[in-house]
Amino acid sequence: MPGYHYVDVVREGPLTIVTINRPEVYNALSSAAHDELAEIFDAFAADDEQWVAIITGAGEKAFCAGHDLKQQAAGGGLTTPLSGFAGLTARFDLNKPVIAAVNGVAMGGGFEIALACDIVIASRSASFALPEVKVGIAALAGGLQRLPREIGLKRAMGMLLTGRRVSASEGLDLGFVNEVVDSDVLGAARRWANEILTCSPMSVRATKQAVSRGLSIPVEQAVTEQWEYLALKEMLASEDYVEGPLAFTEKRSPRWTGR
Repeated sequence: MPGYHYVDVVREGPLTIVTINRPEVYNALSSAAHDELAEIFDAFAADDEQWVAIITGAGEKAFCAGHDLKQQAAGGGLTTPLSGFAGLTARFDLNKPVIAAVNGVAMGGGFEIALACDIVIASRSASFALPEVKVGIAALAGGLQRLPREIGLKRAMGMLLTGRRVSASEGLDLGFVNEVVDSDVLGAARRWANEILTCSPMSVRATKQAVSRGLSIPVEQAVTEQWEYLALKEMLASEDYVEGPLAFTEKRSPRWTGR
């Protein structure tokens, strides 16, 4: 695995753990850090042996404070990879689950990373905001689109037009956080990942693809078209599609291969 300057990557079996490692700037992302994350998630997407990813931040203060505004102020711009902020927010073809372990502040693009993930686990001290309007920019890495879809229009506009900060507990109530923990947020994210890993990776990918595509079209159309989705076709043709019912009838745990 290649070495990175701003991000740490650890693989634990089929689980990839990605840690933004810039705690001195609250894990804000420079252009170089964006490029590293894009490369890391490219590799995760392409690796058949990697089934689930967790993304978190180094230290206890921040998950990610968004763009490195000091770089922008110095003329460095706001460039991001084609796959979006942190290589995730515009990666619309990733059918593998990604879990955000939010260990501190998730501001701007940092919150948009979490919104682009499938599951969000937050420490009790975590907080979330899209404060771009306060600094003369806008939440253009998916926040303007994902937040209304996840929590409803009026509640989203209440956050987007004021840039106000929301606690982890309020995020749970609003619905964009799955669980709040008092300590060891990464351990809690691992627990969720391990629950996913007990399931067929082929089924998980088919499920994520069908849900993601179905959100933007009528239900009748989604129910019909899901049979044409690649991940569903791959699930139906897989060894795992045979192994699951066989393991059930033999009263044993399934041995998933992801093929």
